[in-house]
Formats: sequence, C-alpha cells, structure tokens
Amino acid sequence: MRLHPAKSLVSLIPCVLLLVVLPTANCTLLFGLAGKHALKKDAKRQIEDMETQWRDAQLTGNVSEMERLLSEDYFGISMTGQVNTKEQQLDRIRKRTLVLSKIELSDVKVKLIGTTAVVTSRAEVEGTSDGTPMRGSFRYTRVYQRTPAGLWKITNFEATRLARPNQPEGETSAQK
Repeated sequence: MRLHPAKSLVSLIPCVLLLVVLPTANCTLLFGLAGKHALKKDAKRQIEDMETQWRDAQLTGNVSEMERLLSEDYFGISMTGQVNTKEQQLDRIRKRTLVLSKIELSDVKVKLIGTTAVVTSRAEVEGTSDGTPMRGSFRYTRVYQRTPAGLWKITNFEATRLARPNQPEGETSAQK
C-alpha cells in the first residue's frame, strides 16, 4: 500500500514542529535561568555595597545615612548584648555613646532567600562604648529585607564577641 504524498507531509508536521519548538523552549528556559542568576548576582552586589555604606556611616557618625539604611522596624543586638530599636541605635551615634574608629571586615558572605538577604562576617573593631575603650574580634549577622518598592533595608543585626586565643576564661578582650 502506497501513501499519498500530501498525507505523508501532513504526518511529518508534528515532527517538524517538535524540532522547531523544542530548541526554542530550551533556549527560553536557559535564558530564564541566566536572567535569574544575573538578578541574584545584582542583588548580592547591592547588599555588599550597602554593607560598605553602613561601615562608612558608622566610622564617620553619619546618622542620616544610617537612618536611610535602617528599616522602621529595625532591632539589633549589640556586641555588649544591648537590644536597640532604630531610634535607639541612631541616638547612640548622635550622642556619641558609640564611636567606632576601626572596622575591618573579612569572611563576608551574602545569602539570598527570596526578599531577604543574610550577611555574615568577621569584624575587627575598635572604638568606645559609653566612654569605655573597646576593641575585639566579632562575628555578626545582618539581615536585609527588600521592600515592596524594591529597596533593601537593614532589619536586624546581632554581634557576637570572639574569644582571643589564650584568653583566660571569663576575661573579655574589652577588658584588656
């Protein structure tokens, strides 16, 4: 039995469509993934830039910059264990009860989870807190939240003092 040439062509149409559509779908999928990767990379770069802005604002006592970076519902736990709202944190800088003269960062990591960014780092810090000289090594976690307008804001912070090698138990590096 012989097929009619027109019927043979009709039976090939699904195969031809598959050959045309499948590579296009794969390209769309690949470009979509590449676009998401680029967006994530851009968001991480924004957070890293904000970390630098925050560090510079702390070192210069720039309250207006700090106010811009902090969310309205911000709260932080300082290296001394003090819990501060946004206004309390800004007051510490305004009144100079916290003055930082050195902040050296290392081991900075940014993790993105949807509209949240978590930054962890190690910091070597020097300055004064409530008039008392302090210095030490700390690990910190800073949490950023992306607002509906697309802006990142610092929403939480916590610092943990690291013990110095060969430091007697119970003695903090601030006491040295």
